Amino acid sequence: MSALKLLIVDDEPGIRSGAERVLRDFSVGYPFMDEDFTFEIYEAETGEKAIEMIDSTPFDIILLDNKLPGIDGIEVLEYIKNKEYDISVMMITSYASLELAIKATNNGAFNFVPKPFTPQELKTSVENITKNLFLRRMTRKMKEEGKQIRFQFLSVLSHELKSPINAVEGYLKMMKDKQIGNNLDDYMEMVERSIERIKGMRNLILDLLDLTRMESGKKNRDLRTIDIIEIAKTVVDSVEPLAIQRNIKLKIESDDTLFMTADKNEVEIILNNLISNAVKYNKEDGEVFVSLRKTASNIDIVIKDTGIGMSEDEIGLLFQDFVRIKNNKTKFITGSGLGLSIAKKMVELYKGTIMVESTPDVGSKFIIKIPV
Repeated sequence: MSALKLLIVDDEPGIRSGAERVLRDFSVGYPFMDEDFTFEIYEAETGEKAIEMIDSTPFDIILLDNKLPGIDGIEVLEYIKNKEYDISVMMITSYASLELAIKATNNGAFNFVPKPFTPQELKTSVENITKNLFLRRMTRKMKEEGKQIRFQFLSVLSHELKSPINAVEGYLKMMKDKQIGNNLDDYMEMVERSIERIKGMRNLILDLLDLTRMESGKKNRDLRTIDIIEIAKTVVDSVEPLAIQRNIKLKIESDDTLFMTADKNEVEIILNNLISNAVKYNKEDGEVFVSLRKTASNIDIVIKDTGIGMSEDEIGLLFQDFVRIKNNKTKFITGSGLGLSIAKKMVELYKGTIMVESTPDVGSKFIIKIPV
């Protein structure tokens, strides 16, 4: 096990000794960590004493009371920030206010623990701050080693999978305890929601696997002559149930056949990401137009929707890894932030380009050009 140095700064001896007892034999572990963390506990009764100790000892975590004799906790927090110490700080206070919360957050505080707290509340808070510290340091390490993609893998999995796993677990517990009776039909909504959550997790994992295979250069490609019209029809058929739910019309305009040498799976991923997005980010009663044509020099693929559209700033972020456009119109739309990034990388495998034109509240048009 690795021991993290944890400093408790509080002028109340009972708080310091109580926290020390709770954390003395406590350890934190996660499936994605190589080993569990234990805690080496230190104590300080004033802000001045805390600063003296911080300057001489490389602490990892500080539990910091705000109301201290002499300088208060916020001043200690500001000192840590100005010195750029690699320390995660959690405020423990009976006098939390909105003003204090904003000031503490701006100075880098991770969270608040209100006094009085139970042993379990303290353990949960320390567990969360330990996870945050681990991920933050892992970010830095991966960047230094040029392995940012591995951290992104870890970070996205830990954040994006947590919520659906918790939801499915909650539904299963409710069904196990028969909380709404013995009638199986009463639980159908929970079952449907669980299935949707699992689909979302599966899609995230598949997106991550596609991305890492491409980044590593180890993706096996099966290049052969294929008809991309047939692939487009298959994709539209798979997306149509979602479109029907929202009364969105899907239309394909194309030549009778359109052959190219390509990996069928790659073309399907490109079209699926773009067409499914055109449905997801559309308006109720909207339309999606898919056009596939061959010119003298290119294969042109255009996917146009009548959806919520994007601003110029949002378009600039669109094809980055792990980036999702977040605003009031998209907050209920799930996704990994990888679909368009993967589509762009795959288009570029064929020396092609992908561009987007969009107007807020009018719609978006994605244009792919692949040299013949």
